[in-house]
Formats: sequence, structure tokens, C-alpha cells
Amino acid sequence: MVLDHNPSNFFAETEQIAFHVGNLVPGIDVTDDALMQARLFSYVDTQLTRLGGPNFNQIPVNRPHAPVNDMQRDGFHQDAVHRGVAPYHPNSLDAGCPFMAGDPQGAFVDNPVKVPETVKQRAQPASFDDHFSQARLFWLSMTPVEKQHIIAAYSFELGKVYEPAIRERQLQCLANIDADLCEGVATSLGLPVPSPTIELADPEPSPALSMLGGSYPPDGRVVGIVAGPESASDQIDGVRTALSGSGITPLLIAPTGAPVGGELPVQRTFATARSVEYDALVLADGAGAIDSDPHLLLLIEEIFRHGKALLAWGDGGEAVATAGIAVPAPGVKSLKSGAEVAAELPDLLAAHRSWERFALS
Repeated sequence: MVLDHNPSNFFAETEQIAFHVGNLVPGIDVTDDALMQARLFSYVDTQLTRLGGPNFNQIPVNRPHAPVNDMQRDGFHQDAVHRGVAPYHPNSLDAGCPFMAGDPQGAFVDNPVKVPETVKQRAQPASFDDHFSQARLFWLSMTPVEKQHIIAAYSFELGKVYEPAIRERQLQCLANIDADLCEGVATSLGLPVPSPTIELADPEPSPALSMLGGSYPPDGRVVGIVAGPESASDQIDGVRTALSGSGITPLLIAPTGAPVGGELPVQRTFATARSVEYDALVLADGAGAIDSDPHLLLLIEEIFRHGKALLAWGDGGEAVATAGIAVPAPGVKSLKSGAEVAAELPDLLAAHRSWERFALS
């Protein structure tokens, strides 16, 4: 599996995906870890219920690229049309077919493992007592702005916990991860900073755990285009065409559902558009005429607070300024034409967010 693009259909590609630790390739086998062994059957049990039957691996997002020939037949949502009458081996009804594959055919083979002499008992390995080293590795691998977001998220969630004892216990857990993390959250909650109860691990940070510094493909992203009553439909259509050519999904937003310019269909109105649906927002020339609409101002403000790209051309920049946002700013630009917006937007989307927009405390 190569994670090189964004889902274009959330249900088909995200809701129906079925990860399973038993999906193995030749050369890889499972360990004796108790959690791994339990998940070998619990994952299957989950998918049987969640995806409606035993053939969830035939759904396109779960289907392997290489053909799989096994003895499994029938069941709900079976797509294959199997031949023969004996789906088992050995058999005499189908002249021994299907035959078992071996090494020459690249079949899966269990790796022989020498098992050491030991004692079977109901107990947990010492590693089960390590509750904080992985969390500390994750924290140390974050950039300053990501750490600030984590502190803010913890502060927000724990701020809704009304039992002081629970807040204090969670702060103790944070103290066992990192002192700065614990202090930042404790300060927000107005509580004392506890000392760690364990010796903190010293793992090597992994840049791969950070979302910053990488480049993400723009295809599959959704961009809202805000148009006013007097916006030129030909310019907006040119922007939509250019974005669609990059694999980006443009959605036209207007005060009402009336076609823009009498021809372009409106996908969202101000009453139905919310910022969580969009990865970026574009304000077309003509949007300045409606810059006092509270729905539009809220949409612009939320897009800005979430670090998403915010571009405009013509008087669309006036709506951004009315929302109290300085132009230009990181990821916020007012350009001369829709063509410039369409050319610049994919690069901003590739950065995922305009992280430098947030001042570090």
C-alpha cells in the first residue's frame, strides 16, 4: 500500500477500509505477543459485523493487487464466480483441484521459529508496565507549533472535566511524559504542576511523526469558492476547471442557490456552508459586495483559525479584511485574477496548513 493521495469518496475509501494484522506477505509472520495474537481474530470479528459479512476483502479499497486463490466461497457479498464442486483439499471430486501452492508459486509459508523452553503462566511481560515512553517519543518528535496545538487540545478537553481529581490524575500522566507539556496544560487549568513519578525516557526523536516539513498531494482536497451576485461566471468557471484538472474538488458557495451568472450551479449556500468541509477558501471578485453577511464572516474566520489557505481576487479581498484578517498574511493573499489563484492554490494545499500563521507562546 502506498499512501500517495487523498480519498475522493470518504465512504468507499475510508469508511469501508478494513485493516487486519493477519494480512501478511511472504517473509513476514506474527510474533507471540499476546495483543497481536488476540487481534488476529478480533479484527476479523469486527469486520464481519462492520462491513456486513466475510467477503469484506473483496471491497475495492481492501482488495489486494495480486490475485488471491483460497478455499473460501459463498457468503454475503461474494463477487467471485467459483468453479468446481469441492472447495477443500484434498478431494477426489475435482481431481484434487485446487492444488496447494508452494514455494515455487510464491505462496505464503509460515516461518519456522525455535520456541525457547519457558513457563506458561497468566502474567504480563515487563514491557506492559511502560505506559509513557512512546508518548514521550511522539512529543519530542513534534515541532514547536505542533506542541502548542497539543497543549491547547489537552487544555480544552480537560477544561470540560469537572472533577478536580480526574484533572489532577491526568496532569500526573502528562508529567510522566514531559515537563513542558504538563506545565503548559496545568497553567491553562490553573492547577499546580506535579513532579514525575518515573524516570523519563530519552528516545531519539523521529521527524517522520511530525506533520510539518512534508509535502502532501492536493488531489482529493475540497476548495470552497465564494461568489457574490455580480461575480463573473466565466472567471469562476476558469478557476473551477483549473482546480479540477489538479484533482481538487471545487464547490461553489453563494448567498442563495440561484445559479451564478445564470449558468453556474451553486453547491452550497451561506446557510449550509461550514468551514470543516473545505481545505481552503477562495473569494471571487464580487464577494466584496456581500462582506457584511455574518455567515460569510464566520466562514472566513474559521478557515483562518484552522490554518487553511485563504485566497481572493478582485474585491474578494475586502471580505477578508472585513473579517479582521490582515492581507497579506501566511497563507492569505489577494491576487489580481482567478488564474493566479488557481496557479498558487495547489502549492498552499501541498503544505497542508499555514503553520507559520500561529504565533508561538
